Amino acid sequence: MIENQTFRPAQVIGPLGEPLTLESLPKPDTTRWVVRRKAEVVAAVNGGLLTIDEVCERYVLTLEEFASWQRAVDRSGMPGLRVTRTQHYRHLYERQQRY
Repeated sequence: MIENQTFRPAQVIGPLGEPLTLESLPKPDTTRWVVRRKAEVVAAVNGGLLTIDEVCERYVLTLEEFASWQRAVDRSGMPGLRVTRTQHYRHLYERQQRY
């Protein structure tokens, strides 16, 4: 039975087009989250390299925090992950939803 087996790729394509592996992901003790690092973690989950539970445990993130990163990438791409522009992108997204 194959249904209980999970396929985990050895590498996935990162946000900048480079291959990402478990070794090339940000270190588990990362405390300064720049846009590129957030995007790499989101790409790793989207590509199946890590699960959401593994990411939250590895980087000591809450589910809500990681989900906000995923939402930002889905809505605005990497620029949406910039902390200084969060309100700007939120406003644009809300306006798009109205029309």
